[in-house]
Amino acid sequence: MTNNQNRRDFLRKASALSATMALSGGMSGKVLGQTRGIEGQMAPEIKLDYWIDANGEPGDFSVAESRGKWVFLKCFQNWCPGCHSSGFPTLQAFSKRFAEHPDVAIAAIQTVFEGHRSNTLEDVRKLQLRYDLPITMGHDPGDPETHDRPVTMKAYRTGGTPWLILISPEGTVVYNHFHVKTESLIEYVEAQLA
Repeated sequence: MTNNQNRRDFLRKASALSATMALSGGMSGKVLGQTRGIEGQMAPEIKLDYWIDANGEPGDFSVAESRGKWVFLKCFQNWCPGCHSSGFPTLQAFSKRFAEHPDVAIAAIQTVFEGHRSNTLEDVRKLQLRYDLPITMGHDPGDPETHDRPVTMKAYRTGGTPWLILISPEGTVVYNHFHVKTESLIEYVEAQLA
């Protein structure tokens, strides 16, 4: 099976319908009538003022510097029920399996587009500890005054939270959507690393 066939198989198997997808008529890539995601495109850099490393110390993360690795990005908000019920469990399982793998980079980003008082810088570290995540985490606040969306959401055309982005070692976005079946995601990445 070729890489393109593997990717198509992954996208077919791993994609799970979210409530938002159901509301949009279940059309892949559409959320409330708007096209989302940038699958098949080169992954843009994410420039944030706040990153912490796995120990909660000031850190950094670069999509460009992660080239050559599989990159898993998880967008979340502290007050997002779906993030706690499915997003963080997926992130935990993926991190448990790949956090120490030399060919995988993992980062979680709090992309605040609403509820700015409930999705703070301090919450990033609290969630890192709560979910025992040995990964880099960032805070992308958007602008509560102008309601301008976070840079991550703009660059990757995300539709909200929880949101998952998977980038190939060549730098191409191969998955960019709300949910995946965790086991299928892990199996897919394991197969690519074999």
